[in-house]
Order: sequence, then structure tokens, then C-alpha cells
Amino acid sequence: MFIRTERLFLRPGWPEERAELAGLILGVQGLSDEARTRIDTASSAMYPQFCITLPGEQGAQLIGGVELISAAGATTLEFWIAAAFRNQGFATEAVRAVLGLAQTLGHRDIAGWHFVEDAASGRVLGKAGFGANGQTRHCLHPVRDRSEPALIYAVSLDEPGNCDDPDGLMRAA
Repeated sequence: MFIRTERLFLRPGWPEERAELAGLILGVQGLSDEARTRIDTASSAMYPQFCITLPGEQGAQLIGGVELISAAGATTLEFWIAAAFRNQGFATEAVRAVLGLAQTLGHRDIAGWHFVEDAASGRVLGKAGFGANGQTRHCLHPVRDRSEPALIYAVSLDEPGNCDDPDGLMRAA
């Protein structure tokens, strides 16, 4: 599956990108076992995983990832953006695109979360229509390889406007 947005191209990851993905996730050497397993896990039709790329004259640069996963009986959206590409709206653009696809796939209620220390990811979720539900849980941090507190968010795709493409430019294939 592929998605084209105004500035981004979301596509499946390739096995030969494993080292590059790990380096972008961490920004340093080493990766937890769970994060390594997630990189190696195949995407499925209902729970796709995407590499976020930024097309340019020299090709498409890998800048992050976004995926839908099934966790504890719920559909959860997870995303990350490499440090050099943060604060430019790329995460919000990618999350909105995947929410539109999730709605097309028949998902209705999507959970999201971010580590307590990562307020920027909370702003991304808010811009994409998620609301904090007042719950917290511990999630495994991919770099620190230990559980850290996270805030839980949710969005209902049945509510109008929650996954609309504001410019009408998103295209999925």
C-alpha cells in the first residue's frame, strides 16, 4: 500500500533499510529487542506499516514511520519522525493520511499515545483529531529498553472531519 500527500510519500519499508530505520529511530547505536522485532514484522492489509519519505530531486529521503497495530484488542496508531525533520508538520500530515486510510479499511476507533516527556507528539495527535482520555500506561521505550509512562489518546473516525484531508491532495493506492 502507498499513500501520497502534499509533501510526503508513505510506502512499505524494505528489508535492506533495517539499519537506516534503526539509526533514525535511535539517533545512536543499539536498539531494544522489541523495536528490532517491530522493524522486522511484516505489514498486513488491516494493519499497514509505512516508511515516511520526503521526495526530492535526489530521490526520496526516509524521515520516519507510521503504522496501525492491533494491541490488546484495540487499533492503535504509532508514529515517529527523525529528529532532523521534527517541527515541520510532517508527523501531522502522515498521521492524518493514515487515519483516512484506517477509515477506508473499516477501523472506527483508534487509540494513540505518547511518552509523558514528549509533548510534541501530543500536539500531533491533537491536530489529527485525537483527544486525551485521561488514562496513562507504561509503554516500552525503544531506546531506553524500559517502560516509561505514556498518555493515552483516542479518536472516533465516525465523527465528521476527524480524518479529512484539508487540501484534498491525499491519494492512496
